[in-house]
Amino acid sequence: MLDCIEIEPRSEATASVIWLHGLGADGNDFVPIVEELGLPADHGIRFVFPNAPVRPVTINNGMPMRAWYDIKGMAIADKQDAEGIRASAAEIEALIAREAERGVAADHIVLAGFSQGGAIALHAGVRHADALAGIMALSTYLPLAETLADEASDANRGVSIIMAHGSEDPVVPITLGQASRDHLQQAGYDVAWHEYPMQHQVCLPQIAEIGRWLRARLTGS
Repeated sequence: MLDCIEIEPRSEATASVIWLHGLGADGNDFVPIVEELGLPADHGIRFVFPNAPVRPVTINNGMPMRAWYDIKGMAIADKQDAEGIRASAAEIEALIAREAERGVAADHIVLAGFSQGGAIALHAGVRHADALAGIMALSTYLPLAETLADEASDANRGVSIIMAHGSEDPVVPITLGQASRDHLQQAGYDVAWHEYPMQHQVCLPQIAEIGRWLRARLTGS
């Protein structure tokens, strides 16, 4: 089981957000954003921020760092590390199973992630066997898109997906994010797409938007 940072709600948890960080960061990266989401005081949402394993990353001269999978070249969607992607997706499946053991069913779980973490959230989410509450994918893309048709779970054909991307992103080009959005929409997924005048980051209007989306998915407000 991955090491995780967890933020428990004031009351008993009735929903969970499993939020994956980007390359080279760790589970602390998005902890401060929780207080900025505008959630009601009694939201009942457990936030789970797992730490990715440390592994060598080819694009960074083989330097070991926290990464959900290897990046083998400047064109991040080429030469994809299928083994690493699938291994990390399996780790997320284990976290979903643990939430079920703690009384939170899949349809009250959102998978979220930024950059590499968002790629794993998308990959794992559309393949998960039980219907999820939603998938939040920030500044990212859909990895192994060519396998989606054969591997997608029928239970999550109707899952709500929100994608947000910076128009000036130098790390994950917005064209890659847009292509992923189009691929998902053509496959029949409900994707809400938001663009912001920013680079590879998050911004206050984006945080407000994902807060509204989370409230609708998990608190009914």
